[in-house]
Amino acid sequence: MMAARSGRDMVAPYQIDGKPVRGRVARLGTGTIDPILKRHDYPPELARLLGEALILAAIVGEALKFDGRLLVQAEGNGPVSMLVAEHTSTGHLRGYARTDGPIWEALMQETGGGRPPIPRLFGNKGVLGLIIVHSDPSMRPYQGVVPLARPTLAGCAEEYFERSEQIPSRIALGVGEMTVSGEAPGWRGGGLLLQKMAGDNARGDPQDAWETASALFATATDRELIDPALPPDRLLYRLFHEEGVRLEQEKPLTDACSCNEARLRETLSGLSDDGLRELVEPDGTLSINCEFCNRHYAIPLADVTGPADS
Repeated sequence: MMAARSGRDMVAPYQIDGKPVRGRVARLGTGTIDPILKRHDYPPELARLLGEALILAAIVGEALKFDGRLLVQAEGNGPVSMLVAEHTSTGHLRGYARTDGPIWEALMQETGGGRPPIPRLFGNKGVLGLIIVHSDPSMRPYQGVVPLARPTLAGCAEEYFERSEQIPSRIALGVGEMTVSGEAPGWRGGGLLLQKMAGDNARGDPQDAWETASALFATATDRELIDPALPPDRLLYRLFHEEGVRLEQEKPLTDACSCNEARLRETLSGLSDDGLRELVEPDGTLSINCEFCNRHYAIPLADVTGPADS
């Protein structure tokens, strides 16, 4: 197996030797999930949910074979109205969550501070979408959508693969706050994806291999998924050493937002002047915050509108 360094923010594919089963593993820490979750004052359970979405975006988005990005987007009419995580083909991650504060607090009191099931978080109209956007603007985005009907985000993602891709899949997502020697307390995340491939003469019966691998996969704990002392290569060896497992080349992940002032100015220039003038601040600027990275922009109104009518 190729060694994966402990504590590194990364994602990598893996293959169970000689079996029609493959997967991907991700680890998120001080370079991704910790700054993303700390950038906004999220309640702990909402932070964990967004962390899971970031991991899911990484382990699914790693499969992109072209320049582009994959978005995990969940929305509904419950206490959480929007959850977005984005992974680019360059390994950049970003994400944000939007919730109704009073409704969220009422739900937390009702559940005693524990984690409610996904349908309670997103309401009876909740949906999960996985959206693939090609960097080539001539290529249309692809989107698959499933209801948010299962108790966990991982379970909802498994349903997505079953319905939209017809690929039997198992997904494990773990997020928690940890104190690592020599570091301040911080958020850590880890995830595993396991998928069944088509069988052939060389790899044998896919169903037997799938059932065996699924049973071994299910023994992974949340602690093991995020523990820096158990790097991905050792975790995979613990799970699948009897079958033989090969970890392939890892890709680094970083906390990076694609927002920039030039693109924002271009977007604003395409809006009506009257609408922009209604939003102007007393100092003559348009005040805009990026929901992902919380960066603040102050764009002078005169830079994006035509001359005012006399």
